[in-house]
Amino acid sequence: MAAHAGSKTVIYAALAGNLLIAVTKFIAAAWTGSSAMLSEGVHSLVDTGNGLLLLYGLKRAARPADLTHPFGHGRELYFWSFIVALLVFAVGAGVSFYEGVAHITEPHPATNLTVSYVVLGLSVLFEGYSWRVALREFRAAKGQLGYFAAVRQSKDPSVFTVLFEDTAALLGLLVAFLGITAAAYFERPEFDGVASILIGVILAATAIFLARESKALLMGEAALPHVQTEIMAAVSGDPDVERVNGMTTVHLGPDQIVVALSLEFKDDRSTADIEDCVERIEAKLRERRSDIASVFVKPQTSATWRERRAELAD
Repeated sequence: MAAHAGSKTVIYAALAGNLLIAVTKFIAAAWTGSSAMLSEGVHSLVDTGNGLLLLYGLKRAARPADLTHPFGHGRELYFWSFIVALLVFAVGAGVSFYEGVAHITEPHPATNLTVSYVVLGLSVLFEGYSWRVALREFRAAKGQLGYFAAVRQSKDPSVFTVLFEDTAALLGLLVAFLGITAAAYFERPEFDGVASILIGVILAATAIFLARESKALLMGEAALPHVQTEIMAAVSGDPDVERVNGMTTVHLGPDQIVVALSLEFKDDRSTADIEDCVERIEAKLRERRSDIASVFVKPQTSATWRERRAELAD
């Protein structure tokens, strides 16, 4: 799943929706005194800030390679995606927990419930639109993969981050509705605080999942199996290559793959032949896949390759 115009479309849609929702929720929270509504306002404000960070990460990651960053800046997107997860946990979940506990220890009934319900309804409309945009883009990118497998294999965190944030937001709106309704029906304002804590739990779970996926990308994940198979097939057909021993790949960004190949060349090939072969392989791979940023070739016999792999396994 590569970073492209669709990723920015998803983020822009989420930004517009979250900003409108945040303002509306804060006004409603001040008007009604609802703890759950205040938690939802903080949630939407955090999501707005996160969208800006993702856009910033996409812009920074698109910068070309330079002397200090010879492989480019693709991992900046992974870094800012990790920061987004930390903000969801620290700010979103933290404030929701705090407000919930405060409302339970010092309960006070919410007023103007009609305002709360109107705001929740509008929030569902705005958030639902953003969620549909993110889901449509995610479905287009995942192909035949299942949703969970697509997230685990995705190299572009921007789309699934927005999708998970919007899903958490819709769940939070449902919890806020139930909490406000229960508090009014049973005349127990503590339910409003409980709803705020549950919203915090939803945000914390979302943040932990996003942090885990972003951390894996930041540390460096290999290219997908079908990409590696395509590379092996392209290289093994070269007339100067006796055997493709193996390779190592790593994603430096959604559209940046570094490939390191171990090749056994035919015995009668000269140094000049091998140099020509390496250049030919690199050109062929770049022609087939635009996301290959660099190719490194190490001449090795298959026996030496197996020996090195055995040492790594030990």
